[in-house]
Amino acid sequence: MGSKDQDGGAASSGSGGFFSSIAAGVRSWGTAVHKSVNGLVGYEGLEVINPDGGTEDAEAEAFRGRWRQEDRDSYWKMMHKYIGSDVTSLVTLPVIIFEPMTMLQKMAELMEYCELLDKADECEDPYMRLVYASTWAVSVYFAYQRPWKPFNSILGETYEMVNHQGITFLAEQVSHHPPMGAAHCENEHFTYDISSKLKTKFLGNSVEIYPIGRTRVTLKKSGVMLELVPPPTKGNNLIFGRTWVDTLGEMVMTNLTTGDKVVLYFQPCGWFGAGRYEVDGYVYSAAEEPKIMMTGKWNQSMSCQPCDQEGDPLPGTELKEIWRVAPTPQNDKYQYTYFAHKINSFDTAPKKLLASDSRLRPDRYALEKGDMSKSGSEKSRLEEQQRAEKRTREAKGEQFTPRWFNMTNEIAPTPWGDLDVYEYNGKYAEHRAGIDSSSVAGETDVTSIEFNPWQYSSSSSQ
Repeated sequence: MGSKDQDGGAASSGSGGFFSSIAAGVRSWGTAVHKSVNGLVGYEGLEVINPDGGTEDAEAEAFRGRWRQEDRDSYWKMMHKYIGSDVTSLVTLPVIIFEPMTMLQKMAELMEYCELLDKADECEDPYMRLVYASTWAVSVYFAYQRPWKPFNSILGETYEMVNHQGITFLAEQVSHHPPMGAAHCENEHFTYDISSKLKTKFLGNSVEIYPIGRTRVTLKKSGVMLELVPPPTKGNNLIFGRTWVDTLGEMVMTNLTTGDKVVLYFQPCGWFGAGRYEVDGYVYSAAEEPKIMMTGKWNQSMSCQPCDQEGDPLPGTELKEIWRVAPTPQNDKYQYTYFAHKINSFDTAPKKLLASDSRLRPDRYALEKGDMSKSGSEKSRLEEQQRAEKRTREAKGEQFTPRWFNMTNEIAPTPWGDLDVYEYNGKYAEHRAGIDSSSVAGETDVTSIEFNPWQYSSSSSQ
C-alpha cells in the first residue's frame, strides 16, 4: 500500500462508477437510512447508509461488505488523513476493491447503446435528435453503478475496440499527473471525442467524483456538434457497509450548432431510497422554450413526450419509450453487463492489437482469473516500471508525447475546473489502414503479446 504514484481515486466520464461511503456531517441530499457506527472505537461519528432503506442495526450493517475487520481497520487508519483531499492519485489501493477493467475500458462503456447516436443522426426533428443523443449519455450510468474501481491506466496505455455497432474506438492515457485519458470513436453516423480527467473529494467513508472533461459528438448527416457536461457521482460505503453508487445533479447536452439544449436532473437518493435513479428534464429550443419532456430511471429506461411552453404534456400525445436497459448476466461476480464482458474480450479486438492495450495488462488479467495475489504483485511491478520510466525521461530532459492524440493550446472550462484539451491526430486510421492492406496472412496469438506501453523499453508497442 506504500506507493503514491498510481490508483488513487475514482472514475470517469465518462464518468463514472465508483464506490465509497458516508463521513460525519454527510449532506442530507445524499442520505437514505443512515446511522452512526456506535461502539466501534476510533470510528465515532462515522455513518453508514443503506440505499434500500433497511433498518438493520447500524453496527451489523457497518460490517457488511468486502472487507475483513483487520483490513478495514488498517485501511481506515491509512485513509482518514486524506479526508477533504483529491485522492485521484495520492495513494495505492488494494486490489480487493478493483474490477478487472481499466479506466480506458471504462470510457468505452459509453458505447454500449451507441445505436442511439445512429438514431440521432438519422432523425430530422432537431429536438428528438437531442432526445436520442442525451438518452445515450444517460444509458451508461447503469454500468457506472458497479461498486468496483477500475485500474488507473499506465501512461501510454491504449484500448482499441471494434466489432460493435460498426464503430472503431481508441483511447490512450495521455497524462499521468494528473491522470488523463483521451478517446476517439467513429462510425458512419457520428464521431465522438473526449478529453477526460477526474477530480475527487474524499469524505472518509465516501468520495465525491467530479468528471472534468470535454465530450463532443458530431452527427455526420446534419453536421451538428453536441457537447456534454455530465453530473457528478458519489460513491458510498467504501470502508463500512455495502458499497453503492449514486449519480446526482444536472446533465446538460448542448447543440453547439443551433443553441438548442437538454437539461436533465438526476435525483439524489433520499430517505428510504426515495428518488434513487430518477431522471427528469426537458429539451429546450435556443430561445429556452421547453419542447420535449424527458423522464425515466437511469437504471431502467428513458421516455419522452412533447410538451407546451409550461412544460406540460401536449394533449393527444403519449409518453414514448426511447431506451431500456438490456438484460444482464445473473449473479455476475463484478455485476458486469454482457457488453462489459465484450469489452474485456479479444473478440472486440482488431487484428494486430497494440501491445499497449488494456486487455494485455497482467494485473487486470490475473484479477479476471481470480488470482488476487498475482494481480497485486503485477500491479506493483507495473507501477514501479512507470516510475522508472519517468526517471529516465526526466534524466533525458524529455516530455511524454502521446502517440494517437495531440495536446492543443485550448483550455476548456468545466463546472469543476479547467481542462487541457487533446485532439485525435488521425494517425491511428493510417495505422489500421496499413494493417488491413497488408499481405501478411498470419495472425498473432494475442494472448502471447506482452503488455508494453513503455516509451523507453527495449521492445516496441508497435
